[in-house]
Amino acid sequence: MASGFKYYLVFKPYGMLSQFSREGNAPTLADLGFNFEKDIYPVGRLDADSEGLLLLTNDNRLKTSLLDPKNKHWRTYHVQVEGDITEEACIALSGGVDIVIDGKVYHTKRARATPIDPPSHPERIPPIRVRKSIPDSWLSLSLTEGKNRQVRRMTAAVGFPTLRLVRVAIGSLRMDHLKPGDVVELGTAEVGRIRNR
Repeated sequence: MASGFKYYLVFKPYGMLSQFSREGNAPTLADLGFNFEKDIYPVGRLDADSEGLLLLTNDNRLKTSLLDPKNKHWRTYHVQVEGDITEEACIALSGGVDIVIDGKVYHTKRARATPIDPPSHPERIPPIRVRKSIPDSWLSLSLTEGKNRQVRRMTAAVGFPTLRLVRVAIGSLRMDHLKPGDVVELGTAEVGRIRNR
């Protein structure tokens, strides 16, 4: 690994922007209390109302590789949806669905979608609004692309609006044992695995 490159895995909390620059009163990555180098930036982003893994680095070559859909680097999300997710909906998500991006219809690339038991993620702050009359459920959804609010648009397209969205893996990097706000520096072996998949 080239000298001077740094790699950090962050569990972005709900409500935090995936950037260091200020925008209104919203918390940013600068509020994590970690002394990042000046040239460190996130690879991709998570919306403020999404949680989970962000990879931060100054390695622009790795950043370009991970963000290019042609390289098929998988990102995995645990998605809590309104309603009992069906096998039919997961099959539709896996095959690709039509969503609208910037006023144009876009057919999503093949994905991996499976129902899962409720995962043991830390409680979200604030918690989601629970509607006792409407059940909720969880699925694991893996994508190789990242259009604007894509996961939320996809689950809505099959009739299951997203309530909570947590990214749990970027390639082979997982958030095992991380809590919201945690920052972990990655070593050579970990970065090598995601680089070479």
